[in-house]
Amino acid sequence: MWAMVVNEFRQMRRDHRALAMMIVLPLLMLVVFGYAASFDVSDVPVRVVGPQAEQVASELPDTLAVEEVVPADGEEEGRDALVDGAVVAVVVTSKTGEGRVLVDGSQLFSARAVANGIAAEAPALQVEILFNPDLDTSAVMVPAIAGMILVFIGTVITSLGMVRERTAGTLEQLSVMPFRPRDVLVGKIAPYFAIAALDLLVVIGVGVLLFDVPFNGSPWLLALGSALFLLVTLGIGLLVSSVSENSGQAIQLALMTLLPQVLLSGMIFPLEAMAAGIRWLAYILPLTYFVDISRAVMLRGASIEAVAQPLALLAVLGTVVFGLALLRTRRDLVPVRRRTRSKDPGPDPGPEREPHAVAP
Repeated sequence: MWAMVVNEFRQMRRDHRALAMMIVLPLLMLVVFGYAASFDVSDVPVRVVGPQAEQVASELPDTLAVEEVVPADGEEEGRDALVDGAVVAVVVTSKTGEGRVLVDGSQLFSARAVANGIAAEAPALQVEILFNPDLDTSAVMVPAIAGMILVFIGTVITSLGMVRERTAGTLEQLSVMPFRPRDVLVGKIAPYFAIAALDLLVVIGVGVLLFDVPFNGSPWLLALGSALFLLVTLGIGLLVSSVSENSGQAIQLALMTLLPQVLLSGMIFPLEAMAAGIRWLAYILPLTYFVDISRAVMLRGASIEAVAQPLALLAVLGTVVFGLALLRTRRDLVPVRRRTRSKDPGPDPGPEREPHAVAP
């Protein structure tokens, strides 16, 4: 029995990836998520507009961080700022001293913090929740869940594709065929792209029909953001598969990229409640930008100008990740081709024949 225990410890010591999963990853998750797992939003960005903007801004609760005071603007400009996602709340003042607070309901926890703060410390202000009047959790979760499904298919499922080719021995068959590395990549990811697009339609459709999630924006804008985001996730899946020797390693590495995106992207915990260092880590995760795009398009009806920055960042991430995946695939395929060609003896010259005697 003890011999088996010692042998198992030796096997674990040789498997560095599994050892990191068991020791390093839990400690990393404890530190990262300990600072990120919070629903308490302390500072909510607010813009104050209207004739009495300066006076009202000085009387707002401490939980509302006044970013701009614009007396020349009115309610229309304030609504535009909410649609663009510039602020979470806009305080609209009037000449008579009355005021209203317009709150972006797509930012669920921030909107609740604003409503609670106003009710407790400034009850004279009327609160109006826009885009998600009832502050339904499903309205903000369905767009984010759509992104999580794209991550799962693009990263976990795709990572198993190339690994399956390698373990089955068919990768060498692909390498000797007249395919370029990009042909192999497109051929491998096209089915997953189609399945992910179909799943996205199903999730959005069920969310709108069953959970009454509003869809106020352009479907084509959401499709553009989904395509860019899926390009990134597929590239990550291909990179994971290129450094994995079997399906177990591929699943381990894919989960290591999946969990931080789910927990740090703002899908569950609001970014405003995270510590500054963890928040910067969230800004390099592609799911962060897709959650921003999907909620902005579906709930607020945002235009392409309002989501231009997350779209551009997804395009940059997709170019980098997919370029690395192409280089890794080229490195895996080209050496096999060269080895195969070097072993090729060339055309068979046929059986040797003795030279004919020449008649004198």
